[in-house]
Amino acid sequence: MAFPTWLQPFLSRLSRLVCGSLILAATAIISAPLAYAADAAKPKSLPQAAATTPPYKAAIIIDAASGAVLFDHDADRIAPLASVTKLMTFLLVHDAIERGQLQLDSPIRITAASARIGGTQVWLREGEVFPVEELLYALMLHSANDCAHALALAVGGSIEAFSEMMNTRAAELGLTLTRFHNPHGLPPSGGTKSNIADGNLSTARNIATLSRYLVTHTDILKYSSTQQRRFRANDPQRRVDMRNHNHLLGKVAGVDGLKTGYTRSAGFCLAATAARSSQRIIAVILGAPASKTRDLAMVELLERGFAALADGAALRAQAAKTAHDAEGHIQFTIPAPH
Repeated sequence: MAFPTWLQPFLSRLSRLVCGSLILAATAIISAPLAYAADAAKPKSLPQAAATTPPYKAAIIIDAASGAVLFDHDADRIAPLASVTKLMTFLLVHDAIERGQLQLDSPIRITAASARIGGTQVWLREGEVFPVEELLYALMLHSANDCAHALALAVGGSIEAFSEMMNTRAAELGLTLTRFHNPHGLPPSGGTKSNIADGNLSTARNIATLSRYLVTHTDILKYSSTQQRRFRANDPQRRVDMRNHNHLLGKVAGVDGLKTGYTRSAGFCLAATAARSSQRIIAVILGAPASKTRDLAMVELLERGFAALADGAALRAQAAKTAHDAEGHIQFTIPAPH
């Protein structure tokens, strides 16, 4: 089709404009995904992960040989101890044997007061007689509160006197943030702050210090490493088949102690120790929300502790050693009830 001569310049300009627009549009269409791909290939700054709350209220790992701290989390937080208390009860019985007051085969006659103690028990009856050693096994494996009471009476004559002995021994060991009121760790009745103050209180750091002393100065591992034992073995009607409450025994390499604990106010607690390749560490957890949570967290702490030893952390920590306790810097305060 022929166009008038006067219209041809306008058509030529329009043709150039249309072609240019098509080229620009095509370029935009082609370049858009390329630009997106290039942008996607750029490294993105990842959002920082929120700090995770540990599954316990307090924890610590120490090297048993030097006492050097390998890890700690709120280790000077004062908290209820539950049956971890029985570590000190064991120590006082050991002391009594060392000074000749008792022997492992010394007969202990059970009182009515000991038979009335509740919680975990081997159901002692008034008038029964057991050797010290059998009561110690029940104390450490089965966490028997009635046995703790009976042993306390044998050593101290009364629970009040034995509690004073516990606090005196704690002071001798430098456990400056620890207070004992009974030999078993059962809480006082009620949940008020004043009632919690009447119970046994300590810190992860203090319990680690106590545990280290027990491991290096007593035969506690003979008891704490035993997984099963019968109490009243010769009485099939009233025999108690005791299983150690420390579920890490026989499952985690090197674990041979020490003591579990639980009350509602204390949560799930554990003082543990393990030895591998001539190295030993001690770890303490206070206030975990569940026994499985506590045990899994303890496995992680033990692995972390041995890794730190392999890395030389104990030597560096020892070189910059600080006081194991912080009296004068930390005020002894009663924790609020849950």
